[in-house]
Amino acid sequence: MTEAKLISALNEENLSHFSKTYVPSRLLLGPGPSNAHPEVLKALSLNPIGHLDEAYISLMSDVQELLRYTWQCNNRLTLPMSGTGSAAMEASIANFIEEGEKILIAKKGYFGDRLIDMATRYKAQVSVMEKPWGEAFSYDEIKYEIETKKPAIFAIVHAETSSGVLQPLDGIGDICRKNNCLFLVDAVTSLGALELLIDEWKIDLAYSCSQKGLSCPPGLSPFTMNKRAEEKLSIRKTKVPNWYLDLSLLNKYWGSDRVYHHTAPVNMNFAIREGLRLIANEGLENVWKRHNTNASKLWNGLESLGMELHVSEDYRLPTLTTVKIPPAVDGDGFRNHLLGKFGIEIGNGLGELSGKVWRVGLMGFNSSEENVDRLLNLFDTELKKFSIFESSTF
Repeated sequence: MTEAKLISALNEENLSHFSKTYVPSRLLLGPGPSNAHPEVLKALSLNPIGHLDEAYISLMSDVQELLRYTWQCNNRLTLPMSGTGSAAMEASIANFIEEGEKILIAKKGYFGDRLIDMATRYKAQVSVMEKPWGEAFSYDEIKYEIETKKPAIFAIVHAETSSGVLQPLDGIGDICRKNNCLFLVDAVTSLGALELLIDEWKIDLAYSCSQKGLSCPPGLSPFTMNKRAEEKLSIRKTKVPNWYLDLSLLNKYWGSDRVYHHTAPVNMNFAIREGLRLIANEGLENVWKRHNTNASKLWNGLESLGMELHVSEDYRLPTLTTVKIPPAVDGDGFRNHLLGKFGIEIGNGLGELSGKVWRVGLMGFNSSEENVDRLLNLFDTELKKFSIFESSTF
């Protein structure tokens, strides 16, 4: 027996104890992913076909049309990028910033920091305007910074998952156009769940993810860009430094030519088509209303239990609620208890809010009255068991 065969035989013997893949049942009420819709999971399990098959090419067109509806735009270049939401975030930086160009980033949480990190890596001249985690920017603050800094791109997070803030976007597109800069929006925690009007709000570039409002597993990142963005891309002086995310190449695959670029995750596109179809069948305005109604029920219920919410109601994010952990409560202990005993996940705080808040997500398929009632009941009956001091109240 050769050495190579001996090693192979030993590995087979040692690895034979592995059983079939098992995943415990979970209700994901954290910052994401959320649970995929059962119909989406059925679509995901369909037999793969070739990524240049005529049937798949037809499905690609369906996905693009449904995405335009969900984005509320008519942008030609609208597609689901292969990769999680951070892939489309990076594509937005890699394609539209050249070395030395100025980008103004409005930072009010963790994902503003990620935009800053990416822009720095692509050697942009980065300017930052900042708010505490839990506050939103005013129209006048944004107007002043754009008019003063004169950036090539202004970037802001619509729904900040780390802090639970929903940023108003009305009027910002007009300011950007008057100052000849592109308007870039992170819609990772808002697309398919909250009002988002790409064309009406004059947003030039936007990206999201598949695993939150679209009720799909993680793996795709919806992206859209308008003609203003296309024009900027067309006059680049240098090649896009990221081959995989180069939109001039992806355009040949997702555009009319359907020229091979990479092996697409076909089953994920089966899934996102189904998730988008379900949104279209429910109707966007009904989807938005459902998310707002269930969030209000959660907020009122938590406050009636004596809990304090981190963000004022004016800027509170319906898809992701930040709940302050009472001083007398073992926050990690309670969170782990919900997961271990009841199979329910809520999130810890992120970044500077770590250990200070829980993050409760109601996104896509998971935004239901039944889930809100179940969670509120557990806060009512179980939280008191995790008081550090027996006599403490909160």
